[in-house]
Amino acid sequence: MQNQSSLKRTLTLTPVVLFGLAYMAPMTVFTTYGVATQISQGMLPLAYLLALVAMIFTAYSYGRMVKAYPVAGSAYTYTQKSMSPHAGFLVGWAVLMDYLFLPMINYLVAGIYLAEAFPSVPQGVWVLLFIVVITLINILGIKLTTNINTILIVFQTFVIILFMAFSIKGIMNGMGTGTLLSINPFVNGSVPLSAVIAGSSILCLSFLGFDAVSTLSEETINSEKTIPKAILLVTLIGGALFIIVSYVAHMVYPDFNSFKNPDSAASEIAEYIGGALFGSVFIAGMLTACFASGLSAHASVSRLLYAMGRDGVISQRLFGYIHPKFKTPFFNIILVGAFALVGLFVDLVTATSFINFGALVAFTFVNLSVIAHYYIRHKKRAGTDMLKYLICPLIGACFNLWLWTNLDSHSFMLGCIWIVIGIVYLAFLTKMFTKRPPEMNFDESEYQA
Repeated sequence: MQNQSSLKRTLTLTPVVLFGLAYMAPMTVFTTYGVATQISQGMLPLAYLLALVAMIFTAYSYGRMVKAYPVAGSAYTYTQKSMSPHAGFLVGWAVLMDYLFLPMINYLVAGIYLAEAFPSVPQGVWVLLFIVVITLINILGIKLTTNINTILIVFQTFVIILFMAFSIKGIMNGMGTGTLLSINPFVNGSVPLSAVIAGSSILCLSFLGFDAVSTLSEETINSEKTIPKAILLVTLIGGALFIIVSYVAHMVYPDFNSFKNPDSAASEIAEYIGGALFGSVFIAGMLTACFASGLSAHASVSRLLYAMGRDGVISQRLFGYIHPKFKTPFFNIILVGAFALVGLFVDLVTATSFINFGALVAFTFVNLSVIAHYYIRHKKRAGTDMLKYLICPLIGACFNLWLWTNLDSHSFMLGCIWIVIGIVYLAFLTKMFTKRPPEMNFDESEYQA
């Protein structure tokens, strides 16, 4: 008798795509709307378009690597297996920075919008409250069920639809530019391309999660074809949504220099187009997104640290500890909450740039992994193989490097310091690179809440 069970392959393309879109979080387009609009000098739709181009090539490369390694599904794994264990370790180190900063972004955004709604209470109080509440929930082991997550996503989608409807109605009634059709958000000779690129470099945050569908490989029918299609579709649909929403928001409120607080500019627009009532509904939508995403991100990174401790990448005694009563990685959850306190001292642009630093490093190496695996190792160079396994991933890598070098200078410098620390730590682990580094476990299916 065979007692071993396995996951059933029941998922088709549509549910996999919906999963990916839900993972991206629909309202993430509003998180950096104000600051990105000002940095790109009103050319946010074009900035999103450039970011989408980079993500399309990267999504293509993810799809190729999913076919090569259909179970793993991470930039770290692809680099480690196709290039070298040492390079893979450093990519994983860069991705770790993403995971550490993701919960903080949610707490910071929640604090910004609550301070906007209740100006008498300092923003730091709200940030601290979110950190404490979500840290306690994670310690107790409570997690959102699939049904609750679905409700939260539906509510966010409802808020976006209302935002679009109020915006279009306002434009038709003469608000903003008074027209729905204009080429200015895409073509404007008075705005330097460097400003648009700088805006694009902080918009990668909106696309994070398009590769998450790779975790469904073992539950998807014909996964080697379905998963790559789903990754590309999630990227295209998400990118189209971001471009359309940012375009309509600009058309109804083109004066991007008049925001009272760029960090919460989207709520100003919401109240402008729909009055105080819709402004409150919009803030509720943002807080819903922040709570759901913050809870999941906090749980994910604490379990990632546990996996790293268990595998001996970092201290097993500290990071591999499980609370005997709550059965949760207690010290890791506390550590992530403590790290999130940095959100009391940094602004949204800096925190976002940190995440994008790691993300763009990872995306660049996914593209390079395609070249290393297919073009170099397996010598696929005949016919269209040159286009598929060299030119397309090379374009993707160049786009990501282009955005990477245009990040905020302080964040770029601190990100480089993080990588240097990783190199020093790797040298210690491998006795000056003479041994194979320990493998990190970046399989999200094992540590995600």
